[in-house]
Amino acid sequence: MVRPGGRSARVQAAVHTAVRELEAEVGRDALTVPLIAQRAGVTPSTIYRRWGALTELLSDVAVERLRPDTAPGDHGGLASDLAAWAEQFLDEMSSPAGRAYIRDALLGDPDGSNAGRCSAYAADQVDVILTRAAERGEDTPAVETVMDRVVSPLMYRILFRPAGLGAAYARGLVVGLLEGDSAGN
Repeated sequence: MVRPGGRSARVQAAVHTAVRELEAEVGRDALTVPLIAQRAGVTPSTIYRRWGALTELLSDVAVERLRPDTAPGDHGGLASDLAAWAEQFLDEMSSPAGRAYIRDALLGDPDGSNAGRCSAYAADQVDVILTRAAERGEDTPAVETVMDRVVSPLMYRILFRPAGLGAAYARGLVVGLLEGDSAGN
């Protein structure tokens, strides 16, 4: 069993830090397990034993980088909160760094657990927005409805059809969700 805050956590932190530092210094294409291990102060076998391969390590680091640092902003109402969050989500995920993290998160994820963690991050952020709106007395859709009607189309467009993608598209999804047909609520 992994002890929180124990050696395992220290190794993970050291290896993640080494990946981020080396990526900034030498570029992603120059990363190797021995180079990362040397920087992190661990043996390459430690990395192979824990992550299996470089792609899985990069996936794990990417998932941590995709974790939101703060709660969504409170702009006073569901529509404005959700639109601001969707625009920020789009901006972060469609940036070159965001796309690279998405790619890495999915490439080294044979069982889908990292994709699930990334999805949970977005769902948790949406839940904060919806909970706040419900506490203000606003009618709110379900978290899964927002995931299906706002987050999913954003991710699809980011990954497969990025041309012309911008804040207006994100806002339009939110408007469509909140003013749309009753089947989405």
